[in-house]
Amino acid sequence: MKRLMLLILVTAGSLTACTTIKPGTIGNGGLSQLGGSWELSYISGPRIAFNGLYPGKKPTIKFDIAEKRFSGNTSCNSFSGQLVADDSGINFTKPFIMTKMACPGEGEAIFIEMLRKTSNYEVTSDSTLNFLMGDIAIMRFSKK
Repeated sequence: MKRLMLLILVTAGSLTACTTIKPGTIGNGGLSQLGGSWELSYISGPRIAFNGLYPGKKPTIKFDIAEKRFSGNTSCNSFSGQLVADDSGINFTKPFIMTKMACPGEGEAIFIEMLRKTSNYEVTSDSTLNFLMGDIAIMRFSKK
């Protein structure tokens, strides 16, 4: 009876160890791939063409993983704040610092609105960053 119980425990432990997912092994490689500078290449929602929203300069965002900070430019104003993220989730709802220059057009307002709607992210091929609302890509960035 003791041998049978030991055999069951060893078998169950082995099966559990084989199917356990270790943090950072699923999806996109996690938080470490988020680091660096990114330039916006797509944004959903507006009826205005992307180049019409950002005719002179495209928005950028930079993530400093070690310092747990992000910063960037909306194409007009600079912004920065505390990075609240893990291996797949990200949150921009905490207040962050932003300059207050008057900006033409709707590009900045749409960019900030979409940042606040972002709940998840994924990095594909180490050069494309997608911000997601649920499972829908609402913003896409290219590595700078």
